[in-house]
Amino acid sequence: MMPEIARAGYLEELATLEASALGGLDLVNVALGRTMEAVEHQDVELAQVVIADDDRIDGRYLEVHQGLITLLATQSPVATDLRLISALLHVLKGIERMGDQCVNVCKVIPLTGNYAPVDPRMVELILKMGGCTRSLIVQAKRAFEERNVEMAQDLVRRDDVVDELNRECFHLALEIGEDADRREWGMTMLLAARAIERIGDNAVDIGEQVAFVVTGLFREFEDASHPS
Repeated sequence: MMPEIARAGYLEELATLEASALGGLDLVNVALGRTMEAVEHQDVELAQVVIADDDRIDGRYLEVHQGLITLLATQSPVATDLRLISALLHVLKGIERMGDQCVNVCKVIPLTGNYAPVDPRMVELILKMGGCTRSLIVQAKRAFEERNVEMAQDLVRRDDVVDELNRECFHLALEIGEDADRREWGMTMLLAARAIERIGDNAVDIGEQVAFVVTGLFREFEDASHPS
């Protein structure tokens, strides 16, 4: 058995790694907020800032991932500790993907040019998606911190709102007009909407990891292959 002092040090290190991992969600929320501002104003320069700052999210991923792997190699955790480490590795991957999706949105903004034929209805829908998704990220972090399975499961309901807004973006793009430039802009914004929708899915994935940590059983909150 691990000596009591060594055990205390190990648990403290694990708690520090968890806090650092979940802090990555704060970085994503900042990136997503800037991404929405870039979409709202078609701000190419701000989009480039978001793309460059993704290195911070990747750096957090690499740092915490290495720390967790080191714990696995040196401490041989079992039971609940092993579940937590496994869940955190999944959470880190989700955070890294969220950052990548922010980058994906920002990469399409310059494609439409500085004088894109913006449709305010599409922009409003995407900004609503971004706002809902940012709240999902906050809730996912809190659910993990509090080990609150009910709060984690509620992410599915709130993510449904994001999914519906994404569908509205699709339908609007189909009727956005006969002008070729407007259609091109609309198709480009569909890519942005899809990326934001994926961030919401990643937040739900983090909720599933909360349930795994608490119960020891993994199950998807929603089975996409067998929708109700």
